[in-house]
Amino acid sequence: MVLGAFLFATMSVVVKVASAWFNSGEMVLGRGLIGIVFLWLLARNRGVPLATKYPGMHAWRSTIGVVSLGAWFYAIAHMPLATAVTLNYMSSVWVAAFLVGGALLAWVPVPGRDGRVERPPLQGTLAMTVLAGFVGVVLMLKPTVNGNEGFAGLLGLLSGLTAAFAYMQVVALSRIGEPELRTVFYFAVGSAVAGGIATAFTGFSGGGSWTWQHALWLLPIGLLAALGQLCMTRAYATAKTQAGTLVVANLQYSGIVFAAFYGVVLFDDRIDSAGWAGMALIIASGIAATVLRQRAVPKAPAEEH
Repeated sequence: MVLGAFLFATMSVVVKVASAWFNSGEMVLGRGLIGIVFLWLLARNRGVPLATKYPGMHAWRSTIGVVSLGAWFYAIAHMPLATAVTLNYMSSVWVAAFLVGGALLAWVPVPGRDGRVERPPLQGTLAMTVLAGFVGVVLMLKPTVNGNEGFAGLLGLLSGLTAAFAYMQVVALSRIGEPELRTVFYFAVGSAVAGGIATAFTGFSGGGSWTWQHALWLLPIGLLAALGQLCMTRAYATAKTQAGTLVVANLQYSGIVFAAFYGVVLFDDRIDSAGWAGMALIIASGIAATVLRQRAVPKAPAEEH
């Protein structure tokens, strides 16, 4: 899981560098095309058939996932790296809110043995988790957002929210027996289609100022994403107990630490004390949200960043 988090953080570095020549649509297209080839070869090697009986579910997962990916790439290009990555990791908080909040909405009052109506389950832990996460967001964005970064910050939040919706669909596909490799493959297909459509409307960025040497930066985006996902999937598969699964799931937040290191060392990003405090709050709320999620949905599949 730590290796997977490191690979996703490294992918975000490549995205930030490549954003000097390519827009989000082009990078989504590149990631999708490379992912298709890599995942097709992997599926063939493992004997996993790619035909599916649930094209509609895969289409919805790919659509919402592509929205999340495009928003995240834009945030990476226009914000400090650690801020953009941390906002995307807010998806765990959103997932917990959906799962536990949905259970509360579905609660039906039933009279007990003594004739009294049972009370709905308390949501204090959930409320504190979500509140801590959003306090962390405010602390992170307040000292860094200015000018064009305001819109990028909103898209960063959107990337986390839509990533949560996409993950809920991944859980649904997992429950009906769809292999995770097949789900990730169709997400790559959706990324290529959506990125291609976006590029067809906007044209290639920079008026052709980029060269094929610049285009080589698109290659590691797809490869690092695919390898990172495989590491995370393997990590979940080798966790045999619920406690082990929780440890594995929470280690994904090491990706924020890697991104912060990359941002400070490579891009000279400046994060003040409030920004670091916000980052810590989001990590803590994400860990708490992961615990709540594992209780509600045991053996949930790995997330993707």
